Amino acid sequence: MWNERYDRPDYLFGTEPADFLKAQAQHLPETGRVLVVADGEGRNSVYLAGRGLDVTAFDYAPNALTKAQSLAEARGVEVSFRQADIFQWNWSAAPYDAVVAIFIQFMGPQPRRAVFEGLKTALKPGGVLLLHGYAPRQVQYGTGGPPAEENMYTLPLLAEAFSGFHVLHQADYDAEIEEGPGHSGRSGLIDFVARKPVR
Repeated sequence: MWNERYDRPDYLFGTEPADFLKAQAQHLPETGRVLVVADGEGRNSVYLAGRGLDVTAFDYAPNALTKAQSLAEARGVEVSFRQADIFQWNWSAAPYDAVVAIFIQFMGPQPRRAVFEGLKTALKPGGVLLLHGYAPRQVQYGTGGPPAEENMYTLPLLAEAFSGFHVLHQADYDAEIEEGPGHSGRSGLIDFVARKPVR
């Protein structure tokens, strides 16, 4: 499905990073290793590489990764792009200073629990998680994301999932977003930025 969605001459979600990422990049380290989860055509990972970070990004769709590599070359940055299924990624292979997961709401509650555990595992102690997605009301807005309320986030859900993390920023709000044809218009959004405990 994703390979078909990305099979187009333009970029489905645009070439600029998510507004959330630009606004919350202040919480990222100035140097270090960052993992970008299911980054599609590379807009967020390329932005982070442009900030001087050592970025690894993965996605399931090969043609998305081809476009991501082209975007990185056009911006003059290097990203380690990997083709991988989120459910088979080795989260414990090499802990990161930060993990970025933006609009990864293509999964229901049961597989999401396993992925959230993976995000935690992928972070070094003291590492920062930047998680961004849609709230349940997004289904009524219909401006992006799957038509499944159970896939969406709430702040209590995330507080429970990442219990013990130190929350640096959280918000539940509506905003107009223009992120390519895939995300466009009034949207119900959730921000969650938190630091993994050191011990």
